[in-house]
Amino acid sequence: MTTTTLTTSTPTATTPTADYATLRTTVGAYRVTAPLVRLTGDDRLTFLDGFLAKSADYVEPDTVREALALNADGTPFAILLHFEIGDASWLLPRTAVTATELAAYLGQFDASSGVTVEIAPEGWGATAFEGPVAWSVAAGFVDFDISGLTLHAVTEATPNTPGAIAHLARVGTTGEYGYLLLSDAPEAAYEAVLAAVVERGGAEVGAEGLARVQAEAGMGVYGAGFGGLSIAGADLAWMIDWNRTGEFHGSEGLAAPTEADARLTALVAPVGSVFAAGAPVLAGDRQVGTVLHQAPAANPAEELLLAVLDAPFWVPGLELTAVDGAGAGRPLRTATLPRVVARSLTTKIA
Repeated sequence: MTTTTLTTSTPTATTPTADYATLRTTVGAYRVTAPLVRLTGDDRLTFLDGFLAKSADYVEPDTVREALALNADGTPFAILLHFEIGDASWLLPRTAVTATELAAYLGQFDASSGVTVEIAPEGWGATAFEGPVAWSVAAGFVDFDISGLTLHAVTEATPNTPGAIAHLARVGTTGEYGYLLLSDAPEAAYEAVLAAVVERGGAEVGAEGLARVQAEAGMGVYGAGFGGLSIAGADLAWMIDWNRTGEFHGSEGLAAPTEADARLTALVAPVGSVFAAGAPVLAGDRQVGTVLHQAPAANPAEELLLAVLDAPFWVPGLELTAVDGAGAGRPLRTATLPRVVARSLTTKIA
């Protein structure tokens, strides 16, 4: 596997490149603007099993997992975080979806008298912070050794806001250490997180730098969306419990992927290459795919694309071309993910 190890220092200006370096070298904070959903009642897990592609049978209290929700035709609707905290379940979209769209989606399903569904409950919000030293920020919000908070665990947090309720989850989007803080005083919680982040040499980060790190970590659909792709085309078959097809919304339309399917694939291009969505990808004179999305140009080493490629052209290491905005062919190479060796892999939680 060919990867890139980032060695640049963090720039001082607030730009996508600076934000990218912050996330790769220290810690970046950002507000989570996706709509929260709170579900209460004894039958809430049965309700969730009606549309999440992974069963809730073995979900433990005080944990968070990532799950996929499908449209009726079996195409992906959204990737959601599912939290179990106390006597409530919470959902938080990872992919772009509005509160209105989420309400319409959930409104398709029978919420019996044993389930209450609240879209964007008043007063609640989320803050995230990620990067190789994110754990040191998280340590300030708990009263135990932060190394004891394992991946996908949730704990009560103390964001230094009197009377506020907060829950800290160890979950991220970048392949670096990541944490998410749910709070009923979200603005105060964000300010507390940002102050701790700045104290440790980090900063607030914007959407473009974040999206680039996510794409390099294999989470490109967070920023790019699904582009109308099937589960196989979006390379999301790993998020489906294939033993439950027919038991959750949209699963009747699923077909297990095969080696002959076109597939979402990462490709790298020389710095400065610009491609529009829909640009053809070529092997010689033959079109073998289509560009879905170009990740923000925040990594100075290379451009990163997501394209849907025909089999067998999605294998790594192939030399291809794509037509740029000026109509010229530019070189591409299919790539493996993750693209960058995360510093968190070698940074110990003290």
